[in-house]
Amino acid sequence: MAASFDNALTAPAVARNRDPILAVLREVLAAPGTVLEIASGSGEHAVHFASALPHLVWQPTDPDDEARRIIAAHAARAQLPNLLPPLELDAAAAAWPVERADAIVSINMIHIAPWRAAEGLMAGAGRLLAPGAPLYLYGPYRQHGRHTAPSNAAFDESLKARDPEWGVRDLDEVAELADRHGLALQRTVAMPANNLSVIFRRNP
Repeated sequence: MAASFDNALTAPAVARNRDPILAVLREVLAAPGTVLEIASGSGEHAVHFASALPHLVWQPTDPDDEARRIIAAHAARAQLPNLLPPLELDAAAAAWPVERADAIVSINMIHIAPWRAAEGLMAGAGRLLAPGAPLYLYGPYRQHGRHTAPSNAAFDESLKARDPEWGVRDLDEVAELADRHGLALQRTVAMPANNLSVIFRRNP
């Protein structure tokens, strides 16, 4: 359940995972540049990361009008010079409203969306990223066809009950999809609550 303040919403899960994610992003996003965040949701991650990583320009996006309103409300409270206004962006769309990015970040998106969103994400990353640039994903994954914990299996079932097109994705399938768009799996990092940080790099 989210709590509200003024015109913004807070998600308790963000408070739990933002600092472990930030620790990985400090390594992955060490160079200055513009980060495109796909499916920014409440915008709390965007505010937290933009504040902690002032060498980056953070571009939040979301396809949902209400989500973008919430992101804008958080941004208005934060008043960060390196946090840009949210853009309307559907990961599954063939065209995105940006032409380039130095890095792409997507947190808890591909399992709470149809597979075509993952396909669009990889296609977009292949178009926008320069050789060597990172695509960072965070969330739960199956590995080699199996869930990594009973809690992830239960979560997968709950997602599919909400929408049959949703579900915890298999990392092998995600890496194969990425490879088709010129992105190589560089490494994974085990995260709290049986989640993973997954880092891809655009091939030369």
